[in-house]
Amino acid sequence: MPSTATTLISLSVALLAGLLLSRLAKKIQLPAVTAYLVAGVLIGPFLLGAFDLPGLGITHEQISGFGIIADVALGFIAFSMGNEFRLDQLKKIGKQATVIGVFQAIFTTLIVDASLIGLHFLIPHKVSLSAAIVLGAVATATAPAATLMVVRQYKAKGPLTNLLLPVVALDDAVGLVVFAVSFGIARSISNPPVNVLSIVLEPLLEVILSLLLGFVTGLLFTLCERFFHSRSKRMAVSVTFVLLTVGISLCKFQIGNVHVGFSSLLACMMLGTVFCNTCDFSEELMDRADRWTAPILILFFVISGAELELSVFGELTVVLIGLAYIASRSLGKYFGAGISSRMTHCDSNIVKYLGITLLPQAGVALGMAIKATELGADGAIVRNITLFAVLVYEIVGPFLTKVALTKAGDIKAEGKTSARGNRAHQ
Repeated sequence: MPSTATTLISLSVALLAGLLLSRLAKKIQLPAVTAYLVAGVLIGPFLLGAFDLPGLGITHEQISGFGIIADVALGFIAFSMGNEFRLDQLKKIGKQATVIGVFQAIFTTLIVDASLIGLHFLIPHKVSLSAAIVLGAVATATAPAATLMVVRQYKAKGPLTNLLLPVVALDDAVGLVVFAVSFGIARSISNPPVNVLSIVLEPLLEVILSLLLGFVTGLLFTLCERFFHSRSKRMAVSVTFVLLTVGISLCKFQIGNVHVGFSSLLACMMLGTVFCNTCDFSEELMDRADRWTAPILILFFVISGAELELSVFGELTVVLIGLAYIASRSLGKYFGAGISSRMTHCDSNIVKYLGITLLPQAGVALGMAIKATELGADGAIVRNITLFAVLVYEIVGPFLTKVALTKAGDIKAEGKTSARGNRAHQ
């Protein structure tokens, strides 16, 4: 069977598997994003994909070719997150979001570092000092995709949701800086001497250039949409600029010993922020773009589920260190968010439940883990622990986010709704 035909059939099977499993998830009151991830595991290379049946599963070879779907999906997710940085909203919660975003990330790093460095002294041959330090930085990252999908599915609305999305968005920028410092320390321990200039400059340039890219494309986006008046063409313009920003973000170049790159998440987030603050009807356009991208996001999560490495369960060391990492990171997120939200005089429900909603972890953490492989054997440990944690967090995290938002009163109990039922009553 031609490869194009096989790819298209595999993608349709992935989409259908995610949709069908989401119906089952609804029956047992699980978020749809959990169903999509489980569907990916079922049709992925460790189960159905292992039989190498053309078009009926996802193989390891196919996953590498689906990278463009992940890039585009994350671009639209970040674009939507930019909508949470409206100036009128930031005037109310900007200070709280900034303090909580920075404090809980650093607090989590310190807790994970303390836990894993302690483990290093107990079993030095299993987890090195370098790996422990890097894992502390990886722990800062929170997955915006899973959180946003839960918020959308249940139409969560309230004080916790209003604060949660900006805090999750800030995690990427804070995490990059913390990772740069920790990775520099780890590399100096593992492979001295090191280029301190590149270690300091690379992450700072990545953050600054990504925000600058998003700012420029955001201004161009606002300028271009004024030439169009129909809703369909304006939506097409919004898709165009998200794809353009993602495309430019994937470009990398080198100046001397310094590698320069972009974060598509930060760039697309800034694109959305600039647009929502300069266009009067941006909210309507963003809502239409969200509907257009629904199938892409389902595919993204199904493919993410297929990418999860079940083989990490076969290594007892990875499981034990992974459990220590998960426990310490969870405590860091929970208490870090609780302490900082209490410091900024947040609502009691935010103090109690914000930390739980920050547990999901995926893309940004995996990107950090891939960078950590430059440490050699220490980097391999970081990668495996991160894969183990992502597997657990991505399956359990969305459900815990739903529970926390429900307890806080941001998710309201609703009766059953159906498009068919709505038509019948019209």
